[in-house]
Amino acid sequence: KNTRETAAAIRGMKLKRAKEFLQNVLDHKEAVAFRRFNGAVGRTAQAKAYPTCTQARWPQKSVEFIQRLLVNAEANAEAKSLDASTLVISHLQVNAAPKQRRRTYRAHGRINPYMSNPCHIELILSEKTRAVPLPKDVKTSKKSSEQRLRNGGTA
Repeated sequence: KNTRETAAAIRGMKLKRAKEFLQNVLDHKEAVAFRRFNGAVGRTAQAKAYPTCTQARWPQKSVEFIQRLLVNAEANAEAKSLDASTLVISHLQVNAAPKQRRRTYRAHGRINPYMSNPCHIELILSEKTRAVPLPKDVKTSKKSSEQRLRNGGTA
């Protein structure tokens, strides 16, 4: 759940800004907003950076996993001769993985489950495309509503 919120915070960011944001989270300079899984999550002033949220945390373990993924993805992009300065996180998805079971021993001979909650993280970086300007010599013809009606179109 922490990883899902961390991923939602950096989805759509440029790679450089995402790495900077995650480092700031580790240094407690910025916080990750908790929007969906926010039960018993405390409020913090750093959450004011998000207009609709007051609850935030600094999920260290999730941040470290995503940082390692970003470093790996950047190296893969450089191996494919992509420009690292234009890379954007175009897709970042977190799915629940099968739980791992262990057991903990309790008083009076009882045993309780001791489960871990791993997740699968899917990350795609893509180069940001620039908009191609329209040539100045090309004129676009815009039909009036009367012309469209004459030609059998709708108003």
